[in-house]
Amino acid sequence: MELEQIRREYLQGGLHRADLNENPIAQFQGWLAQAIAAGINDPTAMTVATVDSEGQPTQRIVLLKDVTESGFVFYTNLGSKKAKDLAENPRISLHFPWHALERQVKISGVAERLSLAKVAEYFSSRPIESQLAAWASKQSSPVSSRKLLMVEFARMKEKFQQGKIPLPDFWGGFLVKPQRIEFWQGGNHRLHDRFEYRLQSDQQWQISRLAP
Repeated sequence: MELEQIRREYLQGGLHRADLNENPIAQFQGWLAQAIAAGINDPTAMTVATVDSEGQPTQRIVLLKDVTESGFVFYTNLGSKKAKDLAENPRISLHFPWHALERQVKISGVAERLSLAKVAEYFSSRPIESQLAAWASKQSSPVSSRKLLMVEFARMKEKFQQGKIPLPDFWGGFLVKPQRIEFWQGGNHRLHDRFEYRLQSDQQWQISRLAP
């Protein structure tokens, strides 16, 4: 089949203004809970888009680790491409593709570094193997082979086998403070339902329906 012929109809139902929570964070939390309950793969997986100093955007998949009234939280190596991009340009976009529910959520905002205490609290809650992997991997840097990576992982495992694994000084987290949040629900005949929440100067959210 030709690529241009691959398509399907979206039939799971529409999204109406009356169904929306006035608070986009509460609306997101509701949709996330439904995605988790539906058993879809990786419901917290989100595309994180950043822009470097040359204006080149980059995307990658990251797991959402918390959502509060303040925004959306993720953690990363501070030497990674995304962290370096955010150090120069804190503007960021997140995207949740819940295909099985014919839904998407798009978030635009600004990323702020989390406190050391918050990062340490989360790091200590990770599985030991994940903590060791954080020490072993110089994220986004060239590595000659997977074997070398596993050797470094084994070295870290031996190094920290006697006690608690400390927080690496090159590891941190970000809070994405949203300025716009769009909820997208697939519709029949490509007449999708899209609603955008936009943060106003008085910190209130304005809701608008967008054409599909």
